[in-house]
Formats: sequence, structure tokens, C-alpha cells
Amino acid sequence: MPEHVKMMHDAKRDELRVNKPILDEYQIEEYEQIMHQAMEFNFKVKLKVWEDGFIQEYTGMLRRLDELNKVIYLEIDDNNLIKKRFSDIVGIDQI
Repeated sequence: MPEHVKMMHDAKRDELRVNKPILDEYQIEEYEQIMHQAMEFNFKVKLKVWEDGFIQEYTGMLRRLDELNKVIYLEIDDNNLIKKRFSDIVGIDQI
């Protein structure tokens, strides 16, 4: 019986998944400008990231842009850094 409940839960979760949004060049350029401004002027940002079919939101300070490896480091709490790939970012706003 527990397997059946898990299977029902997984099916419902799969229904909520979304396809990864496709960004055009203009959007990518705009997001890069926001990231650079946030780094330069210490703005807080709200980052929207596509993760396994879901859009997750993170709020924090950009601490590092690694353009070689195409990742950013976002400080979401005091000294708590998360690393996200550029290709998974689907939105960014300054706060």
C-alpha cells in the first residue's frame, strides 16, 4: 500500500513540472547586465532558477560570477553560498 501512495504522489508531482523556458539573446544580455550591476553596486537580487522541472526562487547577494565555468555564487543567508549554473537561470530582478 505505501508504494501505491508514493506512486500517486510522484504522478501528481510530475503533472506540476514545467518545461525549461527558452531565453532569447536579449533576455540573456539583460540578465547579465543585472548580474554585473548587482555585483558592482551590492544590490540584492531575486533569482529564478529552473531545477528538475520546477522554478525555484532565491533571494540574496551575488558574491561571484565565474564566467569561465558559467556559474554564479549567491549568498542567501549569512555566509551560506549556493552555486547555480547560468544556463539554469530563467529570471533575475534587482531588489
